Amino acid sequence: MRSCEARSRTRSSWFRARCGSRSTTSHRWDCWSRWRDSNSRPPAPEAGAPPNCATPSCSFGTHGEIRTRTKRGLSALPLPLGYVSISVGCVSPSRAEEEREGVALTNLDQPLFDGANATKRDLIDYLDAVSGRIIPVLQDRPLSVIRVHRGQEAFMQKNLPKYTPDWIERVEWWAETSKRKVSYALCNDRRTLLWFGNQRAIEYHPTLVTASRSDRVTHLVLDLDPPEGSEAFGLAVQAAHAVRQALQDAGLEGAVKTSGAKGVHVFVPVDESAEPHDVFGATRAIAARTEQIAPDLTTTAFMKEDRGGKVFVDSTRAGGATVICAYSPRVRQGVPVSFPLAWDELDDVSPADFTVHNALETLGSRDPWSEHMPKPQALPAALIEEGNNIPIPRVAAMHEGKRRRRATHKEEET
Repeated sequence: MRSCEARSRTRSSWFRARCGSRSTTSHRWDCWSRWRDSNSRPPAPEAGAPPNCATPSCSFGTHGEIRTRTKRGLSALPLPLGYVSISVGCVSPSRAEEEREGVALTNLDQPLFDGANATKRDLIDYLDAVSGRIIPVLQDRPLSVIRVHRGQEAFMQKNLPKYTPDWIERVEWWAETSKRKVSYALCNDRRTLLWFGNQRAIEYHPTLVTASRSDRVTHLVLDLDPPEGSEAFGLAVQAAHAVRQALQDAGLEGAVKTSGAKGVHVFVPVDESAEPHDVFGATRAIAARTEQIAPDLTTTAFMKEDRGGKVFVDSTRAGGATVICAYSPRVRQGVPVSFPLAWDELDDVSPADFTVHNALETLGSRDPWSEHMPKPQALPAALIEEGNNIPIPRVAAMHEGKRRRRATHKEEET
């Protein structure tokens, strides 16, 4: 059997001979169609046959696209569904092992990552089974995902790659940090979710705003981050109950879920009456009140060295921040999922109870995130005012860090 590289060289030389870099899009598609209809590999060019263009140009990309190098750069033509890449420069129609909603699925029996104890098929089967629950959570929200290529480290993807199919909905937002427009996906249907699964997208991190109302935050979020150790989740659960008490004292209700790691997330749906900065102010106020309720257990100290082994009540999920969504798997050993719970269930579970292997059995036909989520609420004016007088933790930590570095430098000089 010929290697991928050999097959790729054959295809490349065939396209160089038959198409050329200056051929039109329709001409290149015609070349491909004739090859497809012949149901055979593209033949090598006849001996001595000159290419249509002096510049070697046409080859196959890593994601099933015809890549054409021209004087203006590298362009890509996505191949039709069912024709799928298996490695760099090597594609084969026979490698599509299964198709759902018109999405060709490949390499389904490959492990997701070291320590996952799950295959790509396990991931896609899980996502497909919870699609009716997770898509409403992702609906109309710019999406970042964490992917894991085989044998590589996990990475976060915000900007959609160039090979993304045209049928995937998206929105372009300006990224101030990178000074460029970022094209975010909107995972609004099962087909898009399956495509992401086939791209080995394991974690799903939507924004707290929607594409249609980017000027309004839909949820106030408290992220409870416990210290390391075997009792980490139990401490996060205790902190969650303290957060619930702070919310009730303010006349608010929230829903709770495991983070899928060692922490807990509390979501409070808010109506459209509050500006984003007021929502974030109210979040800081709830965090501060939680620390007052349980000072020996919780802290709002942003810098790790100041937390003293306590649970960090993180109120910084603001602005363009994202949060792992309910039902999303995590890139963790055993592939746990972020699982929604009733408040009275928190004390009787652990993160390992909910993985891509067993979460569906626990769910049954229920949608606990939807069931337990309160209706959007108006934030009390007093809570907003209190929070707006509390320094933003990330900014305060930045200034404190600079102050400490200056002090250390001064001590070293003396």
